[in-house]
Amino acid sequence: MDYQAWVGQTETVTDHVTPRQAALMAALLDRRAAPQDGDPLPPLWHWMAFQPIAPMSALGPDGHPARGGFLPPVPLERRMWAGGRITFHGTALVGIPMVRRSEIMKVAKKTGGSGPIVLVTIRHDISQNDAPCLVEEQDLAYVSIPDIYVPPVALPAPDNPVWRMDLNINEVMLFRFSAATLNGHRIHYDLHYATEIEHYPGLVVHGPLQALALADAAQRQRGGAPACRFSFRGVRPAFHFEPLQILALAEQDGVQRLCTATPGNLQCMQAEVAW
Repeated sequence: MDYQAWVGQTETVTDHVTPRQAALMAALLDRRAAPQDGDPLPPLWHWMAFQPIAPMSALGPDGHPARGGFLPPVPLERRMWAGGRITFHGTALVGIPMVRRSEIMKVAKKTGGSGPIVLVTIRHDISQNDAPCLVEEQDLAYVSIPDIYVPPVALPAPDNPVWRMDLNINEVMLFRFSAATLNGHRIHYDLHYATEIEHYPGLVVHGPLQALALADAAQRQRGGAPACRFSFRGVRPAFHFEPLQILALAEQDGVQRLCTATPGNLQCMQAEVAW
């Protein structure tokens, strides 16, 4: 199928992050206090808003809303949020309506080692009180489910981090993040589905959870200073039985590179933050 007809398609929705949602995310990240009404929304916490709400009868077998609608109806079974880039123009506030205008910027067909791949890039412009807050580009990847799990090429973790932090992943944390972001994807909480249907070795740690933890850790190390840009890219799945660490390299020209890494010192999620 030629998906180019979906390029340029737009969608505009309005939503907000409630104080209760902010409290859920603060608890998940072990923050001592949660932002209240009118307080600045920490970076990436806007992901709790704008989630599609579909009735149970309109869900696909993977727990996501069924294919079609705004996104192209790609038939490849496995869909992943592969990475993204965010530029912050202002600070969104808790409890205030946000407007998100989305546009499909690119749809590309490729062939990888595991077969065909369809890549979709979406741009989101988010504003609040008619003032821009951020511009985000999301990269989605669609692939076939393989017969067996074959890990990607291993990328060693940096051996000279300037700081590191434990990220204690477990099944409860995965469930709570899925609930906070209304993410029904079964690979994150349904062990039978993850291992027997999609053939992963365990529950998959959300890419957005790792990205959010990286952004949160970087901001804490900077004493709460706001970032101007943040980007992330998944290079290896992480699983619920792997205690992850966050590793950060020294800043260069106001830019810091970070990653999550397994006990075997393999990178999972890479990120860059600019101040």
